Amino acid sequence: MTPFLFTIVVFVVSLGAGLLGSLLGLGGGLILVPVLTLLLGVDIRYAVGASIVSVIATSSGAAAAYVRERLTNLRVAMFLELATTAGALTGAAIAGIVSGRWLYRVFGAVMAYSALAMLRKLGSGARPAAVAGPDALADRLGLHGSYWDEEAGREVSYRVTRPLTGLGLMYAAGTVSGLLGIGSGALKVPAMDLAMGLPFKVSTATSNFMIGVTAAASAGVYFARGDIDPFIAGPVCAGVVLGAFAGSHYLTKVKSQWLRGLFVAVLLWVAFQMLRKGVGP
Repeated sequence: MTPFLFTIVVFVVSLGAGLLGSLLGLGGGLILVPVLTLLLGVDIRYAVGASIVSVIATSSGAAAAYVRERLTNLRVAMFLELATTAGALTGAAIAGIVSGRWLYRVFGAVMAYSALAMLRKLGSGARPAAVAGPDALADRLGLHGSYWDEEAGREVSYRVTRPLTGLGLMYAAGTVSGLLGIGSGALKVPAMDLAMGLPFKVSTATSNFMIGVTAAASAGVYFARGDIDPFIAGPVCAGVVLGAFAGSHYLTKVKSQWLRGLFVAVLLWVAFQMLRKGVGP
């Protein structure tokens, strides 16, 4: 493959990754890393480095629109970023020690766990969700909120619960982000959706806001180590910004159950591919 054709292919793939990443709160890296490594033969360390940069680009492309539409819960995002930023620095430091094969295995295992957790929620989606009870810390911090859902045609109010559990999960998510360069939306969205009681669309929008800060915390470590190749990161960033901007206009119009099903399908495919790469010859 010529350099020009490689650039075009990477740009097109990044466009799709940015669109999906914006809709699902994944940051695009979840799709980019497997495609770059498994289909285009890029070394996983350079793929992760490019993905870290793309996560910042995805967040920049979608976060402003979600904040304007009141989908993003800024108080929750700022509270949880305390843990994800610390975790991202931890993961970036570990990434320089762990072998590439173990990175594939960890990547696949994390995605499989997230997919199973979301699949369980998808199976119970037809039943009405229980109303969250009072939570002293969430009440004190004013973490609860509401948003206008175009698909439902009404204002949706929600209460946040178990913020300390969310904080612990976000440290783990930040560590995975720094280690694998995926933005950790694959863990942040289930954590906010399942553990903290945020609606799926709010979890997605808040994740999009957070992933850029988390990735920025570890990007400097990857840059100093020489794991960011401008030849790969350039077209990746251009593609994901355009894709994320397009995706941000459709989130409020799409059914939450459809988004959750797509989320699970993407996670299962990526988990299978990465585990196969990690345990294969």
